[in-house]
Amino acid sequence: MTIPHISIDTILLFTMVAAALWTVMGRSLLKATIGLAITSAIISILMFRLNSPLAAVFELSVCTGLITVVFVSTISLTKPLTHKEIVELSKERHKRFGYLPIIIIVTAIVLTLIKIRNNVAVAPGADITADVRQVMWNIRHLDMFGQILIIIAGALGVVILFEERKRDEW
Repeated sequence: MTIPHISIDTILLFTMVAAALWTVMGRSLLKATIGLAITSAIISILMFRLNSPLAAVFELSVCTGLITVVFVSTISLTKPLTHKEIVELSKERHKRFGYLPIIIIVTAIVLTLIKIRNNVAVAPGADITADVRQVMWNIRHLDMFGQILIIIAGALGVVILFEERKRDEW
């Protein structure tokens, strides 16, 4: 009986997803900020492993470093919530994001099946710099799909933030 081989990239991806879920589902803003920093650090490690050092350094310095410092500074300037408020917000967050792990698992399975079916992996050393349009829309279309999902998630997050702020002002 052989033990299945698990690559370091697979371990990093699962760790990143776990840190991202911890960030979203956590009760404490400070712990969520730390989870975001961990997620961003793992992304930068993956970028280094994918031979994208400039993007990795940018991710590490700006997202892991600067954004974390800004968030921690902001959290330290706000008034702390009572235990009752934290529990209430946690219950509301679990109602709102409880379906998120299921969506992530289903999306991962679908994207894996698409990748296996279409064999979209680019061979190491392949010349993909010929035409940016060709690369982005034909070879790296799953990356474009991921970027579009991230932009939509960010936009929805801003909408939710402003709706909560409006409710608090009334």
